[in-house]
Amino acid sequence: MRFLNGREPIYDLTYSDVFLAPTYADLGSRMNVDLTTPDGVGTTIPIVVANMTAVAGRRMAETVARRGGLTVLPQDVEAGAVADMTQAVKAANTVIDTPITLEASDTVNAAMDLIHKRSHRAAVIVDDSRRPLGIYVENDGARVDRFTQLSAVMTPDPMVISADLGPEQMFDYLVSHRLHLAPVVDGEGRLAGVVTRKGALRATVYEPAVDSGGALLVAAAVGISGDVESKTRELVEAGVDVIVVDTAHGHQAKMLDGLAAVRRVTSDHPVVAGNVVTAEGVKDLVNAGADIVKVGVGPGAMCTTRMMTGVGRPQFSAVLECAAAARASGRHVWADGGVRHPRDVALALAAGAASVMVGSWFAGTYESAADTLRDADGRLYKENYGMASKRAVQNRTTGESAFARARKEMFEEGISESRMYLDPHAASVEDIIDRIVAGVRSACTYAGASTIDQFHDNAVVGLQSTTGYAEGMPIPQSW
Repeated sequence: MRFLNGREPIYDLTYSDVFLAPTYADLGSRMNVDLTTPDGVGTTIPIVVANMTAVAGRRMAETVARRGGLTVLPQDVEAGAVADMTQAVKAANTVIDTPITLEASDTVNAAMDLIHKRSHRAAVIVDDSRRPLGIYVENDGARVDRFTQLSAVMTPDPMVISADLGPEQMFDYLVSHRLHLAPVVDGEGRLAGVVTRKGALRATVYEPAVDSGGALLVAAAVGISGDVESKTRELVEAGVDVIVVDTAHGHQAKMLDGLAAVRRVTSDHPVVAGNVVTAEGVKDLVNAGADIVKVGVGPGAMCTTRMMTGVGRPQFSAVLECAAAARASGRHVWADGGVRHPRDVALALAAGAASVMVGSWFAGTYESAADTLRDADGRLYKENYGMASKRAVQNRTTGESAFARARKEMFEEGISESRMYLDPHAASVEDIIDRIVAGVRSACTYAGASTIDQFHDNAVVGLQSTTGYAEGMPIPQSW
């Protein structure tokens, strides 16, 4: 990467402070861009879901991995729950979506509690042998008692699709039969999953992120307090593919000790550690055993660290410096936090990141771990909170004494409650991924780059004022 006209900045920069200048290109199409990440993790798009309790769970991990990304399960989750989630992700189909299943005797109330947990927003009614009997969608429950059995309101005898068909054939089937969604069945007629038109299309555009056995990838975080070695061993035994050693201040002695403990357990798993914002921090974590370093202190939407402490660094400059240090050691960085638009992901990659971590942006989606709620106006939302907030501390310290918990809750550096409304036009994490990937692919074509590494090498970045940033914003209605 180089700065336009050689204008090296004299101060640190955020993503809003910079822009990408177009250069000569001959790629022809954005589809010629390969977004496989250079960090060796196995992801085919540079998107990692941050380990936030309200965001990263089983549904998120499965869905994002199916599209090529990676989700980091939070360190607050008990080992048994991590094992259950990992097992579920590994068992998930890499092409078709996991169904929501209910029985005919279940009620509309039960269905309404579940259908907003998946973007297809439908429940498949099955018999004891998992053969589809009907389909329930939200409108089927309108103007009926919530305790009405599904057998009375479902669409019976749904048309089904064979699991032997490819995604393109599934799409054609749905279009020809004027269907948005259909159950997918195996050779015995048992339910294998569901497919939508968008899901079938996405299966032809994205390549899933899978392990050596063809199962979807999943990561999990471990903190630097307590018995790090035992916690890491539990994650490895659970089948987690990537270990993320996580703390807000990564450049400290306890982090280096934690990395040593992780490396005593495994030498095979990719190990990610952070967070830091300086080249010195990167070098120390790499020397301690990190393959990938997380970069970012304070740019997250739920984080109050900078306003509380004054500590942090503008994210673009932090990524730029840390990525250079990591590359000098043959390692990589993930840019963690500060992304609000697809452009920010592209700029992080231009600065040298191998992947970009996203948290709050994905909180207001069907797949996030939080429950779907409805406000007084009927709008769907989810509650989100920072991982250094009072709420997160309460969850993290449930096993400690009341006195110890109360002391820790006095010192918070995050927002404990925020409503993240589901965008009716992009309510699924897959919708947001589509936007990010489209933006990054196009950015690569403007730079004449067919890979992430080439994008970093070719990118030309300029500095802009706040009005320059505002000029680039679209105007959704007439002025």
